[in-house]
Amino acid sequence: MTANRRRGEIDAEFDGKAYRLCLTLGALAELEAAYAADDLGALVERFSRGRLSAQDMIRVIGAGLRGAGNEISDDAVAAMRSETGAAGFAAVVSDLLTTTFGTAGAETPNP
Repeated sequence: MTANRRRGEIDAEFDGKAYRLCLTLGALAELEAAYAADDLGALVERFSRGRLSAQDMIRVIGAGLRGAGNEISDDAVAAMRSETGAAGFAAVVSDLLTTTFGTAGAETPNP
């Protein structure tokens, strides 16, 4: 089964295991709370700058994993590995944000 991008889903691999990620409304609300953002526009603005920290990537990936039904903590996400290192995590974040928000979040994060 492949991700349904029309529903905002993407597939990714961490630690050699396939995962589905999706920024549902609940996941987006989680990110709004984490960043003290007033609304989705503030999140889009933050993410469209293309400059995300490692902590930002952990939060976005964690929220996306939980949004797709994976019970996983941000601490567990922080311990995960990508076959292509930090660039792999940045690519997942970019793909997830682009799938969720369109081109507004399309800048590839600079880890």
